[in-house]
Parts: sequence; structure tokens; C-alpha cells
Amino acid sequence: MTDLNKSNASNTDIAAVSQIDRAAINSQQVSIKSWSQKILVVILCAASFYGGWKSYESNMVNECTANGGQMVEAQKTMMCQLS
Repeated sequence: MTDLNKSNASNTDIAAVSQIDRAAINSQQVSIKSWSQKILVVILCAASFYGGWKSYESNMVNECTANGGQMVEAQKTMMCQLS
């Protein structure tokens, strides 16, 4: 009977160690997934910001030309010069 108890105890220990190993592997996978998602979100936010900025610029150029103006490039800005 004691040999059977020892056998069950060692099987339980092996199962516990196996579960700990699986938990360590799963936590690594989650953290990698989490970092890749964070990087993806940052890239998407940067792309969205850039797209919005270019859209605003385009709208300003269209509004300038619709009012009979012409875009003039200054040093770091664009200005609308009405003729």
C-alpha cells in the first residue's frame, strides 16, 4: 500500500511540474503576442496620424485653389497667396 501511495505522490509531483512548465510556456507566448500587438497598435496610430495630416494638407490646398489662390512654399510651411 505504501508503494502505491509513493507512486501516486510521484505521479502528482510530475503532473504539477508539467503544469508549471506549461504555464511558463503559455506566459511566454502571451507576452510575445502582447508585444506584437503593442507594436502593431503603434504602427497603426502613426499611419493614421500621417494620413490625417496629409488629408488636412490636401483640403487646405483644395480650399486655396477653389478661392482663386496659389500655394507658395515658404521655408517649413505652405502659404496660400491670393491673386
